[in-house]
Amino acid sequence: MPRYEYKVVPAPNRGIKGKGVKGAEARFSHAIQELMNGLAGDGWEYQRAETLPSVERSGLTSTTTEWRHVLVFRRLREADAENFTPELLPAPAETQPEPEPISVPMTEPVEARTGTEEVGARTGTEEVDAPTASLSPEQAEPSAAEPWDNGVEDTSTMEDDSALRRFVEARKSTKTKR
Repeated sequence: MPRYEYKVVPAPNRGIKGKGVKGAEARFSHAIQELMNGLAGDGWEYQRAETLPSVERSGLTSTTTEWRHVLVFRRLREADAENFTPELLPAPAETQPEPEPISVPMTEPVEARTGTEEVGARTGTEEVDAPTASLSPEQAEPSAAEPWDNGVEDTSTMEDDSALRRFVEARKSTKTKR
């Protein structure tokens, strides 16, 4: 399906002089003819003339409606999607080497109350895939004073009347009432 682009230009309000053109009507027609021929040379096809309202300011606070006469032209789009061919970029000349895994010593494992190791606890020295430039010396070697935190709060040590437990119980009761 062809796609068009449109151009709207103001219709001439005065005629222009030309060789052999006499009278007001002939000059006006000659002005329209010159406008249409000029745009047709650029590939624009005349469609129609329109008279449309235009609200304009009149003074400081009031507005008036002026009627404007325009000519509508159209032409096929030059940069249509079907005609678009993307330019492929060349592949990069050098590839970045893969970062080497660094060895990060971990602290002692976190144990559950039963005395067995918690699922997902880290022990000893493990290899981690991370670029060495992104870790500072403080991040690469955690201090022995800081225990390893897996981000999960152990609720087994909470007392039954703790604020968190009351909050969870209140949420459970409101969800079941709905």
